[in-house]
Order: sequence, then structure tokens, then C-alpha cells
Amino acid sequence: MRFDYSKEPRRAIFFEDVKSNYASIECVQRNLNPLKTSLCVMSRSDHSYGLILAASPKFKEVFGKSNVSRARDLPFLIESRKFNYRKWYEKHTDIYGQRTEPTIEYVAFIESWAKRTYIVPPQMGLYIEENVRMQKILSGYTSIEEIHSYSIDESFMDVTESLNFFYPDIKDKYVQMDRLAQKMQREVLERTGLYITVGMGDNPLLAKIAMDIYAKHSKNMRALIRYEDVPEKLWTIPKMTNFWGIGRATEKSLNKLGIYSIKDLANANPQIIKSKMGVVGLQQFFHANGIDETNVRDKHVKKSESYSNSQILPRDYEKRDEIVLVIKEMAEHLAIRLRKGKKLAGGLSLLVRYSYQTNVPSIKVSCKIDPTQSTLVIQNEALRMFDSKYQSGPVREIGIGTFNLSDENVKQLTLFETMVEDNTEMKKQEALQQAIDEIREKFDFTAIQKASALAEGSRVLERHKMIGGHAAAGGENL
Repeated sequence: MRFDYSKEPRRAIFFEDVKSNYASIECVQRNLNPLKTSLCVMSRSDHSYGLILAASPKFKEVFGKSNVSRARDLPFLIESRKFNYRKWYEKHTDIYGQRTEPTIEYVAFIESWAKRTYIVPPQMGLYIEENVRMQKILSGYTSIEEIHSYSIDESFMDVTESLNFFYPDIKDKYVQMDRLAQKMQREVLERTGLYITVGMGDNPLLAKIAMDIYAKHSKNMRALIRYEDVPEKLWTIPKMTNFWGIGRATEKSLNKLGIYSIKDLANANPQIIKSKMGVVGLQQFFHANGIDETNVRDKHVKKSESYSNSQILPRDYEKRDEIVLVIKEMAEHLAIRLRKGKKLAGGLSLLVRYSYQTNVPSIKVSCKIDPTQSTLVIQNEALRMFDSKYQSGPVREIGIGTFNLSDENVKQLTLFETMVEDNTEMKKQEALQQAIDEIREKFDFTAIQKASALAEGSRVLERHKMIGGHAAAGGENL
């Protein structure tokens, strides 16, 4: 061992995760077993372009699909529930490139499960309500200050001080942890109908890896990693990208240093790693050795360096006027966020992705601008970039972002602005924007809108009904 773990903090940390959260909630709503039901939550405005946001364990097992995939990639047609031969033939050919036929048994298997599969729209409002319920349950096991929400369905919990309260007669800390995790699982299941997996560890890193790598595949949905388990349970992880914080880019950088496994990383020279990869690489070195001194109580406050927004359109937008309208609406939304955050944007980026059927490369362009939070300026710059690149073709996704943010109280006037007497026009525009913002803040965003919001292709009113880009309440099931 290269580290003296006796000098490291040894807390009792849980990392809990609701198993297939969105899909499980939808199953419970229908009095269905989340582990035995084939169900997926699909954000779709039309069937062929639907995005699978969440899938139940049974859905993943039968169809081999994970979250964030497309309806068109399913082995069955969702409208008819018939086998998708086209998709089969795209992937299944022999060594000569000739099509291979699926077996009759396989087709029957897929169609049988397809008929029993629930395809439902998202209900973001419901998922948020369930998250609030979950947080109340978790707060019964430790103080709210020692619960850190990692996502809508995942939380770190420091239960160190709770162990002796619940199990004063048990002397083994790790037995106490397992009993408490089991108790929590049972209460969550009884009160919500949801199953949770729990990773346990001496620090947040070990608890997270215990959940990701081991608890998900354990029958009791629990797993523990202590400092003493690092060689056995961390260094043997088969893929480096399965390790928390290591993506493909980081893996490639480590490979260049002759590091091809977590064990290699843990036993590498930290000075060389730091010189080649900086602090991020050094952090991964410590993580590979199970070292993480993060305190769950310390809340991370993100200092945003950019604002961005993107949306997949409900259909292919082929008319330029409709595309321009959506860009202007999204630019206005970003300007509102800038004013609310008291920020100025010094840069603007635009993404325009064409319909997948066209095979045309996406438009990706950015530019620096004089720091601003003006709706009109941001709209004009976004449209200028669009006009400089767009030729023709159906568009399916649009994204717009601002970067190089600065505080609004340090704005520098341009030479042109200083030459305009009293900047009268600019002040009028700023006053108008502020008045509109105040009306929307007091009453509702839709309280005052441009007439273009009623035009075909406008997304502003529909987007206002959404949470996180998805429907707050469900629509029609399939």
C-alpha cells in the first residue's frame, strides 16, 4: 500500500440511487411491478423521432436498449408493435455484407414483448414531486445537511452519526451500515413502491463506485467498499471508462502514459501524471487509490461560465421563417436569463442540426461580441451567424449559447455608443426590456408575448409548459 489509510477520513457514506427512476415511477402509477414490467418513457412529438428518456430493467433486458436512444433504433415499430426488419438488416450481415434473416423464434419473442410494452410520455412535475417525497424519507436517516442530491434520483448521505442511534447494540460499523441501508430500502419500497440501490463506503468516492459497479448487480442491491477493499474492488474494474470521472478522452491521455488499467493508474508516478495531465490527472491517481476527502456537508456552488439552451423540434422545420422564429425566441430567452443573472455575454454560439434523413453536417458557429444582455443584439448576432452558414434543408434541432460572461456593472461602452447623445435609444430599449421582465416575473412568462408566439412553428408557449425541456404532465400513452 502506498497510502496510510489510517490518516484518511473514514466516514459512513451511502450513495442511493432509485432504480430506473422515471420508468419505475410510471410503473407504480399503473400498479405495475417496476422490475418485471417492460416500460419506457419516451419524449416524442411524433413516433419515429421519439427519444427514450428512461427504460425499466425488463425493457433494457428484452430489447437491449439503454436510456437516451431513439424510437427508430428499437427492434420493433412502436405504432404497430411489429418486428423492425429494416433496423435488423442495417446491423445483421454476414462476412460478405449479405443480409441475414432473423429466426422465426426471435421475431416472435420481440413482437410478444412489444405488445406487452408500455410507451409513456414524461411527467416531469410528477418526478419532482416523487423526489421531494424521497428526500423526506432520507432525512429520517440523517440530517438534511448531510444529504447531498447528486441528481433527481441520486443522493450522497453521511450516516456516521446515525449508526449508533439505530443500532446501539451492534459494535461492527459495517454491519450497522448494511442494516441501515436495508432498513432504508424497505421503507422506500413500502412508502413509494420504488426500489433503490445503495453503495456504501468509507468516503463518497468509494460509496459511488460501490453503487455503480457492484450494488446494481447484487441481488440485495447493496454493496460496500472499504479502504482495505481498494486492490480487490477498484483495481480489478475491467474498463477504465467504468471508473467514476474517466471518460474516453481521459482514458486516451492515460494510455499515452502507458496506463491501461485502474491498477496501472494507482501505481503510476503521480508527478508524471500531473506534469502531463494537470490537476485532473492527479485527482484520478488519488481516486484510483480510493482517496477522496470530500465532505458531504460541503455544498458545491457552481459558478456558471456560460448560459445555453437547445431544443429538438417537434417536426422537421423546412421553412426558413419558422427556423428564424425559433432562433429569435431562444435568443430572447437567453437574454432574459442574462438580465436575471445580472450578467453580460461576450460571446455567442449557435448549433443547427439538420434532419437525420439528410446526412448534412450540422452548423456549429460562434463569435465574440461586445458584452451585452440586450435581446435585440443577441437576436441579431444569432441570425447573422445563421445566415452566414445556412443554405437550405430541414432542421430538427437548434441550440444557442452565451459565453465569456461578466458582471453587468462593469460594462464598457463602445466608441459608437459614447458618440450617441445620452444613448437615448439604447436606454429606451433597456427600459422596455426591464419592464417586460418585471411583468413576466410578477404575473407569468406568458402574461406578455409577441404576436409571433401565435405563429405556426413558434415554440415559446409550448416550451413554457415544460420542465427541463420535457412535459410537466403526461399526454397520451401508446
